[in-house]
Amino acid sequence: MQPSVFTKLLNSLRAANEWYLKTPERSLDEAYQAVQNIKALENAHFNGNKIAPNSTYSRSAYALIASELKGYLKTARMRLTEFRYSRSMLRLSNQRITEVQIEEASPDNPTISVIDQPALVLKKLKVIDEVLARYNHTPDALGRPAPIVPYSEQPALSVAPPARARPPVARPSIAYRDPMRRPDPAEPSDEKKLIADKTGVLPRSILNTVDRIKRDLDPESEIEMVENFRNTKARTMISIRFILLLIVIPLLMQQVSKYFVVGPIVDHFRSGEQVEVFLNPEMEEEAFRQLRSYEEHLRFQGLVGKEVLTSEQIETRLAEKAEEIQSEYREESSGAIKNVFSDIFAVCAFALILTNSKREIATLKTFVDETVYGLSDSAKAFIIILLTDTFVGFHSTHGWEVLLEGASHHFGLPSNRDFVFLFIATFPVLLDTIFKYWIFRYLNRISPSAVATYRNMNE
Repeated sequence: MQPSVFTKLLNSLRAANEWYLKTPERSLDEAYQAVQNIKALENAHFNGNKIAPNSTYSRSAYALIASELKGYLKTARMRLTEFRYSRSMLRLSNQRITEVQIEEASPDNPTISVIDQPALVLKKLKVIDEVLARYNHTPDALGRPAPIVPYSEQPALSVAPPARARPPVARPSIAYRDPMRRPDPAEPSDEKKLIADKTGVLPRSILNTVDRIKRDLDPESEIEMVENFRNTKARTMISIRFILLLIVIPLLMQQVSKYFVVGPIVDHFRSGEQVEVFLNPEMEEEAFRQLRSYEEHLRFQGLVGKEVLTSEQIETRLAEKAEEIQSEYREESSGAIKNVFSDIFAVCAFALILTNSKREIATLKTFVDETVYGLSDSAKAFIIILLTDTFVGFHSTHGWEVLLEGASHHFGLPSNRDFVFLFIATFPVLLDTIFKYWIFRYLNRISPSAVATYRNMNE
């Protein structure tokens, strides 16, 4: 007996799910194999030591070995990153702890060995860390190698800059600073501004210049700048990747579930001729208008002499058009039902990503705050005016009406004009109140210059 479509679909989904669940194990094995290749290069050409230029090999020979080393290091780091993210999403702690492996030393006396899976993972990670540590460390200000933190002790997302111990500074008063403005590297801190205010002997600009020169001559300033740049770069990459994940995964889930899961089921139950063609009276009225317009078109063609048809021919044409319209609206009704269930799958996928990505959400919030705070006052005012005019402006009612009618058509629901008008009369007003309250209580406190610019532009 040939397997049914549903059996093939279930087998395909089961195989895809099994492949996805094995992603951490597969990534770790590939990273482990890459570092084993690096160790093989070290043992074969450098007596087990770190690969570095020496007098043994010429420049061309070392360049060849260095290119192979670069490829292996790239593979190991990429697969290790893939292992970290896939492991955090799949929660491998809930998987099996041990595996039983039977090795047939002899046909009559097989050897049974029990593999401790977490211990095996930690062993591979230790080997990977030891190899990558020789090619991935940064010297400190005194030229000494910085300690390498093993992977098992690293946090999942280390994007915040390390805390630096600073002596306590007495603050007799708090000077106002606009947090919505990007900090200037040449601008002194609040503590140094207070010291400059207390002295008053020299102009403040001279003290700021001296402070900037001291900071430039500080041997640790370059390392601190590099660390901040790396943390900012990592934060940006994680935020962009997370935003794309929030967009792509629900869309893929919606399309895959619509065409491969929900679609066959809906088509199976709506394959009969007795199934209701129209989900709501509006669809039926639209179909009636199309058929009547087609009939008027045929009669008009006969009146102008282009195509003279008899009454029987017109009836035949109308019957064919009615069958075509019926098939079209049956497909549209089935599509609306598919949209309901596939959108539920997409919302569940979106909620699942948010639930398992608390660190990514915190990183994204920091990234958005830094991006918004880095804008100028005119840019902030422009964005506020754009948002308010789009959602609560005079012409926003037409946009809300189009959105509501599009949503009702997407789910096959009748467009209730009373509900649309009531929504337009209340929801934009509520949004306008929230915008004004936020500007008055929050933005006016942290960036009064942006509020002044907004009022001037809005007038």
